[in-house]
Amino acid sequence: MSALLDTSVVVASLDPDEPNHAACDRLVSAGGHRLYVHALAETFSILTGGRQGRRLSAAAAAQLLDESVLPFVQAVALTGKEVIAALAECEARGVRGGAVYDLLHLTAARKASVDTLITLDVRNFQAFARPGDPRVAGP
Repeated sequence: MSALLDTSVVVASLDPDEPNHAACDRLVSAGGHRLYVHALAETFSILTGGRQGRRLSAAAAAQLLDESVLPFVQAVALTGKEVIAALAECEARGVRGGAVYDLLHLTAARKASVDTLITLDVRNFQAFARPGDPRVAGP
């Protein structure tokens, strides 16, 4: 199975207190999956922002991503034109506000030609997924 992991999976893989830690850590450490490059910044923000009891230093968060995530994934980037094309789909897909970031993960998954987008937020993604998009599944 080829898959793109979203931010929720990466965060859970790094936090042993997360209920889905073991499953997410296995996914990341198995290697070969894709990751939308923006997920690195989202994960960094979560790890350093202090929400949900997390508060790592910037250096520690960057090191954790560099050592525990990057060696195991293939980063997928979107061009400016690809982002604009995704934004143009928002109204038709019912995407508003912060859900645009989930749509960009899905767009990166389509670009990477993966079978599955793996997330802990399955319902959020399924709300705007359309036929032809990668399957949305949990870990």
